[in-house]
Amino acid sequence: MVTATTPKITAKDYRVEHANDWCPGCGDFGILNALQQAVAGLGLRPHQVAVFGGIGCSGKAMYYLPVYGVHTLHGRVLSFATGAKLANPELTVIAVGGDGDGLGIGAGHFVNTGRRNVDLTYILFNNEVYGLTKGQAAPTLAMGLQPKSLPEPNIQGQINPLLLAMAVGFTWIGRGYAYNVKHLVELIQKAIRHPGLAYLDVLQPCPTYNDLHTRDWYAGKDRGDGRPRLYLLEKEGYDPVIPADADAATIAAKTQQFIAKAQEWDDRIPLGVFLENRAVPHF
Repeated sequence: MVTATTPKITAKDYRVEHANDWCPGCGDFGILNALQQAVAGLGLRPHQVAVFGGIGCSGKAMYYLPVYGVHTLHGRVLSFATGAKLANPELTVIAVGGDGDGLGIGAGHFVNTGRRNVDLTYILFNNEVYGLTKGQAAPTLAMGLQPKSLPEPNIQGQINPLLLAMAVGFTWIGRGYAYNVKHLVELIQKAIRHPGLAYLDVLQPCPTYNDLHTRDWYAGKDRGDGRPRLYLLEKEGYDPVIPADADAATIAAKTQQFIAKAQEWDDRIPLGVFLENRAVPHF
């Protein structure tokens, strides 16, 4: 007797043939590659996945994936993604967008989505500039910095997206790096598996407009000893989990641990899972 078998899904099944117009060297390519590998590695088929994009270079990611895709309004990507997940809970919903889209005009939706803990994943492409509109300062660019696209140093304070995500209620928070695709694949899979609202901040150089935090800068090539700035939390024994039965003292201790790591920057920049809160039921 001959029985039908379901062919194994691979990253090739998540690729498209049409042209991609991102700038050469853009970190978006690494994130897209990681996303393709991640959903394939989870055994998800294209019809089981919906990707919602915001405005900007990163917001076009859904055009390069053969899944259900919606290019939404500026700053509203999380509202559309939330609606889709509530309408079809069986769907794997992933929202993608840039730091300007998500933390500028979309900041209100970022905050209120955090309150709901809906089971979806938000991947924010963080390059500190508005890449599609000629490199203005995004909310994640620190005050006083001046990438080549700015006529004067940035006069506004920066948002720390990790701290904001924790404050408003995201129950899984991580950070990856666009050029460490293997590690990013693992983080995306962990975020999708998490039963609740997951936020993944992805650091990505913008080779066109951000000449400060470049690939070489993250690699520490400007230092005398060449020591990389990026390091992995898991290699230092960091435990991000708040157990489902955690008491108030445990939650407070884990919160302080998270805050300390979320504020590390410049000299050492951590990557990995910062928080996995199992004590909060999802929507």
